Amino acid sequence: MSKSTNTELESVTFNEKMFAAKLSEWSDEFELSLTADQINLLLTDLKLMLEKNRILNLTSIREPYDALVLHILDSLLFLKPLDKLCESKRASTLLDMGTGGGFPGIPLACTRPYEVTLLDSVGKKVAACSEFVDSLGLSNRISCAHSRLEDFAIGNTHSFNFVVARALSSLDVLIEYATPFLSKGGFLICGKGNPSGDELDNAVSTANICGLQLVSRETYELPADYGHREFYIYRKVAASEVKLPRKTGEAKRNPLSNI
Repeated sequence: MSKSTNTELESVTFNEKMFAAKLSEWSDEFELSLTADQINLLLTDLKLMLEKNRILNLTSIREPYDALVLHILDSLLFLKPLDKLCESKRASTLLDMGTGGGFPGIPLACTRPYEVTLLDSVGKKVAACSEFVDSLGLSNRISCAHSRLEDFAIGNTHSFNFVVARALSSLDVLIEYATPFLSKGGFLICGKGNPSGDELDNAVSTANICGLQLVSRETYELPADYGHREFYIYRKVAASEVKLPRKTGEAKRNPLSNI
């Protein structure tokens, strides 16, 4: 359901001037340090995604302003923990698990010099993301991969300093998925709404098994009652106690937290 609350925002017209002003305002509010060129790139990405979404179901969010908040700003909030972690890290390889329409991976690459891999199991979504990346002129830093997480992990173990996931699965499942991808000392950053106590408990036990440690939890409120966001940041501190990846689908069918 649309969250827009006035006539201007409910318009289906892509109001580029207003959207640029909003991103500039949020950049100051959330201390994101966005430049005018980065804002233009972000809006171009949003326009490309919304246009493609007319013929391919990339997202259920149709209103441009809703997408600006729930896709672009929501993705940019990953910069809050990432910028802190990158202060002492030179490496910048980043995997976006289950990228869908390219979020958060493309906005992150639009604003910071990460080497980003967009991964999704749906071929049409990956093809769309590849089109966006080419149009944005970011194909030198963003690669798009069509694969299941478990299959992709086999040839890409310990390949990423950062793994990000947004609205993909429960924390315990995300921890298991991310573990084989992470380099030693690498970080998993999960964006969530309001995880339940059971989900958090399961994440604790799974993180212990996988050799990950929760190092930070950050909370933010999206503007105009668009929702609450929590970021859970895990660091890979030890080897996994079980061989990963397991067979496709096993993480959801038989979570490590149940073992």
